[in-house]
Amino acid sequence: MAKKLYIGSLPYETTGDQLKELFAQAGTVESANVITDKFSGRSKGFGFVEMSSDEEAGKAIKMFNGYQMGERTIVVNEARPMEERRPRSGGFGGGRQDFGRRNRF
Repeated sequence: MAKKLYIGSLPYETTGDQLKELFAQAGTVESANVITDKFSGRSKGFGFVEMSSDEEAGKAIKMFNGYQMGERTIVVNEARPMEERRPRSGGFGGGRQDFGRRNRF
């Protein structure tokens, strides 16, 4: 079963292909993604790598946690499940949906 790893403190110029190439040294990489800002398209400095087995994931953590990549020391951990987020209020503060109109009864 595939195991997802969190990769933090990445150099901002790192690509998904570079991550895949690096982590392939520890085993079969199912996927490798660098997370980018949806507006600017720039890297946020972290990503995820999915290894094909628990053993390969463990090997990757041992090999690359604390690894010097460019001028940064990367952090590699088992990824935690994504937490549920609260719905956003729309940016107008207080969550009001009438946008300033008065109640009309």
